[in-house]
Amino acid sequence: MSDDLDPVLYPNADDAEGSAVGLSRRRVLAGGAAVGGAAAAGCSGGGGGGDGNGGDAETDRPTVFVFNTGDDTVSLIDPGDGEVVGTRAVGLSSSFPSNQYAPGLTDDPEEPLWLNVGRGVRGLSVGDLSETASFETESGANWIERTPGGDHALVSAREPTHAQFRIDADPGSETFGETTGTIDRTPEGGHSGMDGPGPCDVTIHPDGEYAYVPDIFGDTLTVLSTDPFGIEGQRRVEAVAGERSRPWMATAAVGGDAMLVEHDEGEAGTESVWDVSDPANPVERTRLTAADGLGERPLTSEIGPDGETGYVFTPGTEDVTVIDLTEDAVIDRLDLGGSAFAGTWDPERTALYAPVQTNDEVAVIDHDQGAITDRIDVGAAPYGATSARVRPGDEPLSSLSVALARLDVGGESAETTYCIGECACGHRL
Repeated sequence: MSDDLDPVLYPNADDAEGSAVGLSRRRVLAGGAAVGGAAAAGCSGGGGGGDGNGGDAETDRPTVFVFNTGDDTVSLIDPGDGEVVGTRAVGLSSSFPSNQYAPGLTDDPEEPLWLNVGRGVRGLSVGDLSETASFETESGANWIERTPGGDHALVSAREPTHAQFRIDADPGSETFGETTGTIDRTPEGGHSGMDGPGPCDVTIHPDGEYAYVPDIFGDTLTVLSTDPFGIEGQRRVEAVAGERSRPWMATAAVGGDAMLVEHDEGEAGTESVWDVSDPANPVERTRLTAADGLGERPLTSEIGPDGETGYVFTPGTEDVTVIDLTEDAVIDRLDLGGSAFAGTWDPERTALYAPVQTNDEVAVIDHDQGAITDRIDVGAAPYGATSARVRPGDEPLSSLSVALARLDVGGESAETTYCIGECACGHRL
């Protein structure tokens, strides 16, 4: 690896060939057992209890979707009973799927799950997980969120593209999946030898009129107007640890006036809390550091349904840092026993599901109890997650396809996804 490449941002920089990571013994054993089970069942079944004859998607069936980057499968979790009710091999993985407003919007089988895949973004019909939209950004690092009304999907594409895109996200529209706006950010330039500010992540204010983009190579927070699509304003973000503030991920509350921003600054990272009561003019309230009890390497965050509690994924200390957003103070650290980089709320927003990549499991954080109340085994190296009010129908041969995916045999190369800190096999920017 060259000395000027950050190993966190570029986890495959040493891998000139982009080769895949070797199979673990657990993965091989699980795949072999699944192949045997699928064969004994006549090579049919839903990967989690289906009847093997195919079936229609089920509406009003809340489901958490966990993307397993280690075997390119999706685990379907029933948040009511805390069990995996199905597994699908979809030939791709997603590290940062749209999940801010997706649970409320995705209530029809034709509605899309928006994912960051390869060098762009994809829309998969939630009813059968088939691809319905695809847009290439020419960057390998992408983030996407759908507006609260569901009309638009906003995309941040980091280097080398340095751009924002707006996509028609309404599956009933004649221009569904097409680009309806583009903002070239390269004229702004950037530090660290970059040709642009590095728009990294995007989060949307609940009024739907404004979105916020942390710029890791610009040390700025950019405010976007969603319609018309353009830059409304920009805030300079000062550093408190080291020379650069390096804001890279952000989450605006779906209810309330708070926003959390993660910073890749200093040795341990920092977290800022913002007031977005005036959506076009966000104001930083405080910056939290390890001295305030913050865990190390804050990466992403989620905000509770009351808008008063923040949950920051801090994989450097293998925990979730809990923040009281009324006092702007750390109040707890929940030990995950492994590294989690992102998470999602279930559709009812009662529990936060945190894929623990290093343990092949999902930790369930109950918001009312403020504690981890369950751990659910899923596929290999889970990373991204989202949820919906629709459950995909059963598929013939899905057990066999999942087993083959876990063995990495018998199919085309799966499409990878960009991950910060730990990367899907072979992904390239």
